[in-house]
Parts: sequence; structure tokens; C-alpha cells
Amino acid sequence: MRKVVSALFISLDGVTESPEKWQFDNMDMEMFAAMGEAIASQDAVLLGRVTYEEWAPYWPNSTVEPFASFINNTSKYVVSTTLDKVAWGQYGNTTLIKNNVIEEIKRLKQQPGKNIGVSGSASLVYSLLQNDLLDELTFLLHPVVAGTGKRLFKDGSTLKRMKLTSSKITSTGVAILTYHPRQEA
Repeated sequence: MRKVVSALFISLDGVTESPEKWQFDNMDMEMFAAMGEAIASQDAVLLGRVTYEEWAPYWPNSTVEPFASFINNTSKYVVSTTLDKVAWGQYGNTTLIKNNVIEEIKRLKQQPGKNIGVSGSASLVYSLLQNDLLDELTFLLHPVVAGTGKRLFKDGSTLKRMKLTSSKITSTGVAILTYHPRQEA
């Protein structure tokens, strides 16, 4: 069975929104290597509506590698109850999941293939975690307090226990922390 995996840039105060405003002075070769390993393990991507609407106009024409080739050539599934259609430039590999989201993602996990990645899309990551559909969560924890912006976790969230399975501190002080949901006995 395929796994649904997510990697998010996150600040010390839990902000995941607009990392381009606070992350670039901490980008280093170790982060690029970790991101390269992550995309090499994936052959499908889930995107929430907001991330899709931000990325669809940009990435089909981008030459920023290796991510441009990856995201443009990989099957993309956009989760949205408000969109009626999705497209990705000249690439025909984008599918809208509008109804029965949980069942559709369970179906995708049953198909053969590599991991299904979730890029950006903090609201989608939160929903997947709350519905026990997320198999791995990696934080690239930046040594910065963003101060404002959307946070991954909300007050009133369901208790979810996680197990740290990997950790690394990069040369710029970014903590790469990978968690799996803890199986309760």
C-alpha cells in the first residue's frame, strides 16, 4: 500500500503560510538533498485548492529544478469542493477530487506506485492527519519566529500522538524532523 507523506516548511511559532517570506536565509545543501530524496520517493502529489491556485500559473513555465520537472510531470490530485475544473499548463496529468475525498484518497493509497506527496497545502495536511490518512509528516523547522500567518494546528484539534522516526539539524540550523502516527496498543 502506498503512503501519503507530507513535508512542510514551518517556523518556530508554527506558521506554515508563505514560507518564501522567512525561509530563504536558511536554505542549505542538506535541505535540498532531503527535498530531492522526498520527491524521488513520490509519483503522485495531492494539492489543496489554495496551493493549486498559487502553483498552477507558475510551475508549468518554471525552469527551477529539480522541482519544476518533478511537479510538472507527476500526477497531481487537487482536493477542492469549490473548483469545477483543474489544469496544469500543457500537462494533462491533473485530476480534481471534489466529492468523497476520504474515500478517493483511500483508493489512491491502494493503487500500486510510490508515495503520494502533499506539497504545501497545510489545510489539506491537517485534514489528512485528523482523518488518519497521513502516514508520514516531515517538518523543516526553521529557526525563525514568523509572527503572523496560518498555522498548521488549530485549537480543538483531535489528539494525535506521533513517533519521531528521523531527525537532522542542517548547517543553517533547520531541524528536519520526520514523524509517523503512533499506533496505539
